[in-house]
Amino acid sequence: MSCVRRRTFSIAAVCFSVSTFLAGVQAQERVEDRRAFIWPQAATSDDPRHIPIRPEVTVKKPVLVLRGGRVFDSVKTDAYAATVVMEGKYIKSILPPQDTNWPTDAKVVDVTDKTVMPGLIDLHVHITYPDSSTPVDEQASEGAGVLRGLTNLRYFIESGFTTVRDMNGVLNAPFLLSEWMAEDRAPGPRVFAAGHIITGTGGHAADRPISPIHSSAFAQEVDGPDEWRKAVRQNFKNGANVIKIASIFSPGEVRAAVEEAHALGLRVTCDCETFYIRWAIEAGVDMIEHPLPRTDETIRLMAQHHTDADPTLQVYQSLLDSSGGYYGVTSRRFTLGSQQDFDVFKKMKAAGIRLGVGTDTIGNANAFTPNTYIAELKWFVKGGYTPSGALIAATRTNAQMLDVGDKLGTLEPGKLADVIVVDGKPDQNLDDLKQVSMVIRDGLVMVDHGQINVPPHVPKPLLKASPPENVH
Repeated sequence: MSCVRRRTFSIAAVCFSVSTFLAGVQAQERVEDRRAFIWPQAATSDDPRHIPIRPEVTVKKPVLVLRGGRVFDSVKTDAYAATVVMEGKYIKSILPPQDTNWPTDAKVVDVTDKTVMPGLIDLHVHITYPDSSTPVDEQASEGAGVLRGLTNLRYFIESGFTTVRDMNGVLNAPFLLSEWMAEDRAPGPRVFAAGHIITGTGGHAADRPISPIHSSAFAQEVDGPDEWRKAVRQNFKNGANVIKIASIFSPGEVRAAVEEAHALGLRVTCDCETFYIRWAIEAGVDMIEHPLPRTDETIRLMAQHHTDADPTLQVYQSLLDSSGGYYGVTSRRFTLGSQQDFDVFKKMKAAGIRLGVGTDTIGNANAFTPNTYIAELKWFVKGGYTPSGALIAATRTNAQMLDVGDKLGTLEPGKLADVIVVDGKPDQNLDDLKQVSMVIRDGLVMVDHGQINVPPHVPKPLLKASPPENVH
């Protein structure tokens, strides 16, 4: 069997057989995957960066059991009666309903008549952006952005989202929130942050009229391949889990950005349209955001290159409902409509392009959570998915597109305990997602009976009794 050398793999990479190449070519394989150099049993960070971390100290971990419900695990397309057992931050087992194989001191929760499923994932949010109540002089404030983000993350965790991908925000606020969520310092979903959008001078998110949200506090305007490469490195240094680029750019600039991101082990997604999409695909970009205009040939090219898509149909429907479209925006020089956007979605699905679920919630739109997301899922159903298929896209597929499919997205032993309990049957009726009663992230119960669950502060003891006895 002959073999080929992948052009984006390092010199030391071995050749792949033709059969393996044809069977395994996906966008993520263009990324230099460092997991090949990490021992299988080694612990890594639970994010796309896969950074080795110290092994956990072996201690007895609490066991949580969800018993009596129907399980939609996002592996099978149908729900089934089962019991979910979690130990610490991991799923330990999925048991038949009659099985009681768990420790006697386990906490057992009766979820009869409810559905147990993986936590929802939103591929496209903006949790720190200003809203209509934000004074102009606070729009570029990192501190104000963090406070807004905490509020918006509360909406997401209450609605059953255990993971969100933040696609740019003010200064380092998204990275700070990502770190706080990873350390369980506030209730909310884990945050995979992109940092700043990278675009050319005057590109998307940096065009006129100049305002705080079109400033360097939110976007990096860079020109020339070397500066695009440097911008990618800067976002990686700051903590990025994905790189987001946006038109305008030249073919050389986008190639440099994608090449550098892939060398760092990160995927690249592009907010772009028309011929810029083709340039991005040819450069090896991993994903395209939005249903923005593209030709049939470009869609064929997406399928050929295994380029994923995050359609975000509902946010554009909301734009059409409120404003009728884009007007007076130099980085959005095209027209769009509901049918045109949906036609792009249908063509991508027909071409076999992998589609994920994101909302592009920004500013005031965060207050609509989870209604925008449910509407997005209904667009998927209108486009040919079953309700259960849409939920699989929202969980398993999204996790795979984030490069954390080995840790998230399904209910399977060994995966992280990101589990939600829904009153009803969301795999049959998507509107039941409005009735999330319990949310568990990393094995921690963050929402119980629909309410945020904040454990009480346990004060640390003083070093010595005080006042000292020898003080008179």
